[in-house]
Amino acid sequence: MDIPGRFSQLPEYTFDRLRLLLGNTPPGGEIIDMSVGGPRHAFPHWIMEEIARSIDHFGKYPPKNGTSGLLESISHWYRNRYGVTIDPDENISVVNGTREALFNACIALCPENKKGKKSKVLIPNPFYQVYVGATLAANAEPVFVDAEKSNNFLPDFGRISPQALDEVAIVYLCSPSNPQGSVASMEYMENLLKLAHEHDFLVFSDECYSEIYRSKPPPSMIEANSGFEGDLDHMMIFNSLSKRSNLPGLRTGFMIGGEKLITHFKKYRSYSDPAVPIPLQAVAARLLEDESHVIASRERYQAKYELADRIFDGFEGYNPPEAGFFLWLDVEDGEQITKRLWKQRGVKVVPGSYFSFEDRGRNPGKRFIRVAMVAEQEELETGLASIRELI
Repeated sequence: MDIPGRFSQLPEYTFDRLRLLLGNTPPGGEIIDMSVGGPRHAFPHWIMEEIARSIDHFGKYPPKNGTSGLLESISHWYRNRYGVTIDPDENISVVNGTREALFNACIALCPENKKGKKSKVLIPNPFYQVYVGATLAANAEPVFVDAEKSNNFLPDFGRISPQALDEVAIVYLCSPSNPQGSVASMEYMENLLKLAHEHDFLVFSDECYSEIYRSKPPPSMIEANSGFEGDLDHMMIFNSLSKRSNLPGLRTGFMIGGEKLITHFKKYRSYSDPAVPIPLQAVAARLLEDESHVIASRERYQAKYELADRIFDGFEGYNPPEAGFFLWLDVEDGEQITKRLWKQRGVKVVPGSYFSFEDRGRNPGKRFIRVAMVAEQEELETGLASIRELI
């Protein structure tokens, strides 16, 4: 039996490609893995106590839409962080991490057709691979919008013609961005929301790196929405505790959106995905009420920014990240440098082209490598110094 044709455009997943690239080549030194963006900072010590306190609830089916305690904590966190009041029952959905939500929201909310044509989904290029998989699963047409250095590595959606925007159903935006570490300004977000209202499409705002930044807290799409009288019907915001609290294995995230959108998503999700276990929701609720561990972790990342600034001082291909924990280094040929780093130094990074789509013979990530700054300071310094020496 043939596989669905709509998945024929789906590229090999990034890390599968990386394994093929490095093959059986032995590392040229002690392995320093800077390829995967998995947070390694310590999470709060009291988590086991919180799980133990509600351990009996593993014997119960969890509420599919989230416990009242977690929903209230999410609403309270948004009020404290952004000064915005969100109804915990109407505007929030608890999910198994934002990877699931970013995928399934597209399937649940993307119409099959718009303006008599197959719906289009705008995707930043480079991109998080889930955006593409979700678009194809929804049987929509992905349209890649390059995020160039000339536009602070953010996609310039304003350059797209009004006629093309009329056929768009969803726009994915990641800010702070993965892989470049760029932050969309309030003006940028407001302009995108204005386009969403004018051309009737949804903005999917991926804000998972919102709490890792140099000095100024990144704005949220929820703040940019204030000019539209609190109308949440043209946006969905995605966030989680994976990066904020160094708990990618907790698999607890949340979505914010208009009541109609959230209601429809919850209906779809009741058919497709299990709810987050109650003990994990209890942990998530408490994590959102505690900023001390977030501040401590952010200070460690800020020290890593300073380390990278020092090591790559004077290197023209260095683009200091505003937020997140990745470096996006222009090394002229990302694949070649990735192979050399592994073969000569044992340092594992990812070619930038593996996060990008090639269009008309051009791949906007081809010159770059992505470097994850998640290791402990000493190991990170060794790895960054090896990269600097080799390039």
